[in-house]
Parts: sequence; structure tokens; C-alpha cells
Amino acid sequence: MTYIYAPSDSAFPNNAMPGTSWHRLQCLQMLDGASAGLVAPYHYVVETDVLAEHENDLNAWYTQEHLPGLASVTGTARAARYLDPAGFPRYYACYDLASLETLGSPAWLAVRGTAWSARVRPAFRNTRRTLFRRG
Repeated sequence: MTYIYAPSDSAFPNNAMPGTSWHRLQCLQMLDGASAGLVAPYHYVVETDVLAEHENDLNAWYTQEHLPGLASVTGTARAARYLDPAGFPRYYACYDLASLETLGSPAWLAVRGTAWSARVRPAFRNTRRTLFRRG
């Protein structure tokens, strides 16, 4: 799997890598984190689909509670959500982290452990979590 982050007006040549198709993700939400401005050597990505009947709840949860909550955790430099309207998976949440310990911190786990989180997560499908370390 390869991720390429580029400004929305960047052109991706279809012939750059034969057999590869490019998916331009639509940014749904981007927030500076509590540790904005710090070097963030870790990039954590959560990819998921959601059952159609729970899509509105998922988007409300991410917009109102989950993304702002995780952005407010010390160690989070930036939090963002993306949509691939025609792709698989459809939803991506990306977090730039100043410290690996952020993921297991009490504040991070508290945001992940809300009642709304418990209601939404069972509707996730094809979820994959990947942690990248920038060189």
C-alpha cells in the first residue's frame, strides 16, 4: 500500500506506475492538534467502511466527538478525515503524532471509550489500522 499526500490541485499522471490507479481523497475535516507545531514522526491511519444505515451516525460522531477529541490529546499534531467516494475503503482518519505513547495514553483511550464510540464501532467494516514512521 502506498499513500501519497499532495495538494488538491496536484496532477497525478496515470502512467507513472503501470497498473496503478490513483484515488483522490476528499478532505472532510482537518484539525490542528494539541501538539501542533511539534515534529510528528508518526502517522497513524485508520481505514474503514461502514454499514450504509449507520453512515450519518459515523460522520456525526467523527465530526462532533471523535476527531476533535483525539486532536485535543497531547501528542497529536494534526487530525484529519478523508473520503474516497468511489473507493474501498471509503473513509480514512489520519493522525500525525509527536509521540508513539500518544496512542496508548489515558486521554486517547478515554476518547476511544465513549458511549457514542461503542455505538458506532460495530457498524465498521473492512477496518485496517496502520502506523507509519517517517524517516
